[in-house]
Amino acid sequence: MSALKYTKDHECVLVKGDTVWIGITPHAQDALGDLVFLDLPDIGKKVAKGGDVAVIESVKAAAEVYTPVAGEVVEVNKAMAGDLDLIKSPVNDNGWIVKVKVADASALNELMDEAAYNEYLKGLD
Repeated sequence: MSALKYTKDHECVLVKGDTVWIGITPHAQDALGDLVFLDLPDIGKKVAKGGDVAVIESVKAAAEVYTPVAGEVVEVNKAMAGDLDLIKSPVNDNGWIVKVKVADASALNELMDEAAYNEYLKGLD
């Protein structure tokens, strides 16, 4: 799983060529609790780095899913909208929410690897 990258907003990102697969981390899943709804973007939507690409609603709150890169939404996980438990799957399996074609790959350098993300989580306690 060393190919996975992480954001401070608890997105999990898999980089595959010029596309990133975006999901949420187990930490975010735990914080949200029981999920009730997922609002997916339209394919073709242009997104800005740091902009929201989806909204997850739980019994506790609603949370935006942010993109760490600017680009264009090229695929959405429609199966997840009907089966919210898929969000608990690894992002490189069925746990991805959206796939975004990257406009500027330099933004990927700002993402954390797993070890750095785990250290970041320790600082949140």
